[in-house]
Amino acid sequence: MIKYHPSHELLDTFVTGQLPASFSAAIAMHTELCEICRNKVAQLESTHATSTFISSAADEESDLTADMLFNDWEIDSLICSITGNDEIIHATAAVPQAISFNHTEYLLPRALQHIALGKQLNVGKLTRSRLDLNEGAIHASLLHIQAGGSIPNHTHKGTELTLLLEGSFEDEMGTYNKGDFIVLNNKHTHSPTTQQGCLCYTVVDSPLTFTDGIAKILNPLGNFIY
Repeated sequence: MIKYHPSHELLDTFVTGQLPASFSAAIAMHTELCEICRNKVAQLESTHATSTFISSAADEESDLTADMLFNDWEIDSLICSITGNDEIIHATAAVPQAISFNHTEYLLPRALQHIALGKQLNVGKLTRSRLDLNEGAIHASLLHIQAGGSIPNHTHKGTELTLLLEGSFEDEMGTYNKGDFIVLNNKHTHSPTTQQGCLCYTVVDSPLTFTDGIAKILNPLGNFIY
């Protein structure tokens, strides 16, 4: 059962198209898995569409030239051009794409089907594949943690978004399962651990900052995950 969801404000910003591609992809994947947020997005889309329609109608009423855009002949011609083509277009079902991490295959969500994935890099039980979104300091990745793996205790200089695509993991704040949408910042410190292994979609805008151990030794790991 999904327990962690995007905020209402984040969903609204997603609907109005104001989020970076990496965050939009995360919400698209979450709504693919979460009926609750899928319904919320549909309601927000309906609300914004109605608002836009009413606004457009008011603009047309105030602009008398709007009624003069087409004459009867132009309207008839436009309708004929739309309906006069007898060609039947057959929609083809999308073929699910898969990715393999450490000999385990995972089906990619629809939002990732056509995004280029970088080379897989490994450190211990962690494997990372970067998504090619060209968003500067914002890095989106698929992060796979093998069974029994963990990430040392750390905090974040910026924002860390994690969407759990498969498996589960736990930290000091709770247990997370497939579909959970987790957003953390510099107010949070945690050390994720997974017993069965997991695949996550992650978005971060700065390297992790480790709070235990010798920082110089752990810093490469923070840059690797970033």
